Amino acid sequence: MQFTLKNSVPLSGVGLHTGRSVTIRLCPAEINTGVVFRRIDLPESPEIRARVEHVVRANRGTSLGVGDVHVHTIEHLMAAFLGLGVDNCVVEMDAEEIPLMDGSSKMFVEAIQSAGLARQNGPSREFVIREPLHLIDGDRMLIALPSADLCVSETVSFPDPAVGTQFATFRMTPEEFTAQVAPARTFGFVSEADQLKQMGMIKGASLENAVVYENGKLLSGPLRFPDEPVRHKILDLMGDMALMGRKIRGRLFAVRSGHAFNVRFVNMMRQRYVWTPEGVSETMPSSGSGDFPLDFNAIREILPHRYPFLLVDRVLGMTETRVVGLKNVTGDELFFQGHFPSRPVMPGVLIVEAMAQLGAILLLSRLGLKGRIVYFLGLDKVKWRKPVVPGDQLVLECEAINLGGRLGAMEGRAYVEGTLVTEGVFKYAVSE
Repeated sequence: MQFTLKNSVPLSGVGLHTGRSVTIRLCPAEINTGVVFRRIDLPESPEIRARVEHVVRANRGTSLGVGDVHVHTIEHLMAAFLGLGVDNCVVEMDAEEIPLMDGSSKMFVEAIQSAGLARQNGPSREFVIREPLHLIDGDRMLIALPSADLCVSETVSFPDPAVGTQFATFRMTPEEFTAQVAPARTFGFVSEADQLKQMGMIKGASLENAVVYENGKLLSGPLRFPDEPVRHKILDLMGDMALMGRKIRGRLFAVRSGHAFNVRFVNMMRQRYVWTPEGVSETMPSSGSGDFPLDFNAIREILPHRYPFLLVDRVLGMTETRVVGLKNVTGDELFFQGHFPSRPVMPGVLIVEAMAQLGAILLLSRLGLKGRIVYFLGLDKVKWRKPVVPGDQLVLECEAINLGGRLGAMEGRAYVEGTLVTEGVFKYAVSE
């Protein structure tokens, strides 16, 4: 089933970057239209379809363009469409930038709710994630995993102590999105403001429509949530993911995401997935192309470990210095028989072992030494932050600190639904 608006609804405000006044009108649209932006201020009212192939800029906001026609800062409105399940809508606008409103999606959500949703006679247009997919670039990471519904996790880290490192995870039902994500406002730092203004940006930003920090202090009044910055990052990610042009079923796990990185990930998803001829449902092939992901049998060819001590189920991807993998923690793991029968918890040392095994996969693959034994020489800075229990899925990440031949060190991290549960540094040696 598809949905559009029952009635048209107007909104007015100023653009974040242009600072210009703009009025938009959200209008009902025919089945299979998707989201279309219509520039009624230009001759012949040209239109741009909200799809990732039309992205022309993703710096401090996502912009679309076709020829000389542009639409800027669409992410908060697009997030509202995806979060509330709106398939089809025509957005009429009398200027080139979507209004910032209060810096969040809250007012867009309220406008859509006031207009009401109308069912449309046609199959739901869904994008179903069937196989893991990942993108890593420096300290940024995005992973898509199979899931029965849409769940989004995000980790952010900023040097300003007022923000620091934050984690959040939400199951994106319309109710959860409306209450927990949509009200989160855009945020920034005074130290960045002058440079952005010199670049012709943030002309419409103020302490009334943005959360502003300076040297560990909040300048813009009370927060709506203690972790409002990470929730707004999730909001931005939702808006960029909406450029798939479909509802999404899957789990998204993000670390330090941003608009340009999000758009790269959406483009990667479109390249990896099969689009059905009727354009109704998109799914990933049952076996990915290329070398990744590595399944359990491929891992067994690299590591000498066997049951019950092989603790990596899948490798999602690998670069020269970083590897990402999965460990599905099931209730029938042998160690749960004694740790602890009344309240099963995965031993912390085995979480570290799983990270180390993933690091060994990177090491042995890069050195061409598949099947060799990798020994621990030492552990440092190990922290266990949260228990891991049956039913959890560990997302494991290892990054080489020193790949010095058969001796070296790696830094490992383990996450459950976006929350860092274990981290540490381990030194190793490869057997002769």
